This record gives sequence, C-alpha cells and structure tokens, in this order.
Amino acid sequence: MKTKRIAILGSTGSIGRQTLDVIAELPELRACALAAGANAELLAEQARRFRPEMVALSDGQAAAGLAERLPEGTALLTGPDAMTELVRRAKPDVVLTGVVGAAGLAPTMAAIECGAELAVANKETLVMAGAVVMPAARKAGVPVLPVDSEHSAIFQCLSSGRRDEVRRVVITSSGGALRDWDDDRSAAATVDDALRHPTWSMGRKITIDSATLMNKALEIVEAHWLFDLPAGQIEVLIHPESIVHSLVEFRDGSVIAQLARPNMTMPIAYALCYPERPARPVEPLDLAALGKLTFRRVSGRFARAVDLAYEVIRRGGAAGAVLNAANEAAVEAFLGRRIPFGKIVAMVEEILALAEPITEVSLESLAAADAWARQQVAQRVERIAAGF
Repeated sequence: MKTKRIAILGSTGSIGRQTLDVIAELPELRACALAAGANAELLAEQARRFRPEMVALSDGQAAAGLAERLPEGTALLTGPDAMTELVRRAKPDVVLTGVVGAAGLAPTMAAIECGAELAVANKETLVMAGAVVMPAARKAGVPVLPVDSEHSAIFQCLSSGRRDEVRRVVITSSGGALRDWDDDRSAAATVDDALRHPTWSMGRKITIDSATLMNKALEIVEAHWLFDLPAGQIEVLIHPESIVHSLVEFRDGSVIAQLARPNMTMPIAYALCYPERPARPVEPLDLAALGKLTFRRVSGRFARAVDLAYEVIRRGGAAGAVLNAANEAAVEAFLGRRIPFGKIVAMVEEILALAEPITEVSLESLAAADAWARQQVAQRVERIAAGF
C-alpha cells in the first residue's frame, strides 16, 4: 500500500494528539505537516518525534524561538494564515481538520483546492459553511470523510443500502456531564461541573457543547450537509453508555447500528485509511459484560438546543454561521466565567431569532454573519457583567 501523507490541523488538541497516536501505530500513514494555534512547546515535541516536512503556528508571538527547537528539515510557518499556507505548500494526500471553530474554514477550502481528501473532525466548518464547502468538494472530486464518531457511524451504516432507501438516521448523545441534573441545578453549574464528562475525554469547548447538547445541534446540521439529509430524517437519542454511536433505519424497517467503545482513535483510523479498514490492537467489545444499553428521548433543556439545528436547516443561508459563532462566543464567555451555564443556549437562541435572512451564500456573507453573531454575544456579556 502506498504511504498516505497526512496534514493535521490542530495537532496539539485532543483530536490531533489521538491522530498522531494512530499514525504512530500504522506504517502506511505519515504525518507530513502539523499545525497548531499557540502551543509551541507541544508542537516542537511532536515535530521532533514525527519529523514532518513543515509545521505551522497561528500565534506569531508564541512562535518565538520555535524554529531552533525543530528538527533539521522541518520548515516553520507562522501567523493567522499559516494553516492555510501549510496545506498549499505540503500538498498532502489527506487533511485532517481538528481545529476548533470557524478557524478551520480557510484551510479546509485550501485542501479542496489542492485536491486532498478531507477528514473532518471540525464540525463547525460544515455547520458554518456547508453550503460552500460541500459543493466545492463535489466539484473538485474530493472525498469528505467524517471523523466525529457519530458521523463516522452513519457513514459506515449507509454502506448497507442506497441513500434513497434511508428512512431516518439516529444520532446518539451521552448527555454530557449534567445529563441527570434538573434544569434549575444545571443553570447554575460551574465550569468544573460542566467539564466533568462521564465517558469521553475531549477538548474544553466540545465538552461544554456536550453538556448543553449544542454538540448534537451542530451534529444534526453537519449530518444534513455530509449526507444530504433533510431535517425530518435526522433524530437524536440520549444513550448514556456511548456504545451505539449512530443508527440508520432503512425503508424496509431494517436498522443498522455501529457499536464501539468510546474511543476516537477508531473513527480517526477509519477516515485516514479509507477505503481500507486497518487492523488495530483494540480490545473486543464485550456486550455481555456491559449487560444493557439504554436510550431515552431528548426533552427539556436538551430539546431546546437540538431544536435550533432544525431551525437552522429550515432557514438555510447564513443561519448555520450565526448558530456556530454565537455558540462559540457564548461558550468562551462561560469558560471565562463571565456568564452562567444557563445563559449559553438561551443566548444562542435569541441571537439566531434576531438574525436577518441571508440567501446569497458566499464566504464573505458567512464571515459577516459570523462577526455579527459574535458582536451580539459580546454586547450581552457586557450587559450581564454590568448587572443589567
């Protein structure tokens, strides 16, 4: 098998680190380029271990002295456009987008222009700009391979039938750290409370999204773009054990589910090696030891978050950009202890309702919608801080 050259955007984050673990165990994969935001120390350590052709650091100040810590033959790019430039220069076979938030959009478009396969772990890019990214990928003949465990599961289950035979897909949710808290108690949850995820080890932002269930809202919109599914064919169930990652029901009543232990290295390896399924040293899934798998419907405050996804799909245009930006900014404010947990979804809901419809979708109009939503959050955070 030909060695696949992999560029990892967000190599110092949770997904990026696990991707490097996968690359270390599979000789058919090589990390040719690594990009990070500000963690120069870890990036230098990764570069010394994997010896990529180039690395990129978005934070120019954090890059001071980094060049001297890199191995011979590894070039350094810095600045806000460094990730995009890295993709263009490295010309990898696969670009794994693991950066959090809207920062992944420009390098994703660069990957499409270069003809690289896209392994998408950054759901925000498709939520914000699926109307631009997916048509561009189809036109370029670029495969878009999901890395999120739920979307990887759907992708795998869909191989059991044709798309026109699909009745619905069901995305599962652990329910996050506060899944058994009532609405009043969860509204006052601290940052530490919300970051205490019971089954997954993830970055701070996505862990908060899991606690609000905004991650499922984002995943519904992502599934809409990835699999060309209308809102009415996408559902969510709470599944605390996190063993069934998604299900696909076909028109004959057959339901195909993908099961695995809650470990992101499996969907990462599947996306990087696709269409091959690599042999890996994974402990077998022991269903008898698990004893039971439980499911329940989404209700209460969780339904409030999930319903925003259906509203975004219904409205189209730049609604996804507004949802994503408002949520990113609200989560950042919560992590900075400037707003209470109970304000996150309420703030996003309010801003989405105020957004003017934008039917002319372009990168420029999406960027404008993104900036407007962040400004709206900032104004509300300031009012809360002032006691209004």
